[in-house]
Amino acid sequence: QVQLVESGGGLVQAGGSLRLSCAASGRIVSINAMGWYRQAPGKQRELVALITSSASTSYADSVKGRFTISRDSVKNTVHLQMNSLKSEDTAVYFCNAVIRVRIRDETESDYWGQGTQVTVSS
Repeated sequence: QVQLVESGGGLVQAGGSLRLSCAASGRIVSINAMGWYRQAPGKQRELVALITSSASTSYADSVKGRFTISRDSVKNTVHLQMNSLKSEDTAVYFCNAVIRVRIRDETESDYWGQGTQVTVSS
């Protein structure tokens, strides 16, 4: 079994900062890409930031220059530093990881955290 556990959400004023963390644990052989998604009420889940196993990053246009994704491949963690937060960043943020769990099988699967609420007050 693999678990992804997020932390770091909360309530912050516009212009403030938050740092989200996600730790993957369980029967993990290797982790490929890790990312953060978010879902606001009444909207579809969207990709916020992605980081590959070689540390290449990509961001949604709406967060470029404000958010930074990073990972620790030894600790199997991924972080999202969110600065200059806006009210439109309010959403539930989900951690995602593409993980290989079997040594004799190269199949990778998507795993999701339970989500953490980020609320930005204006």
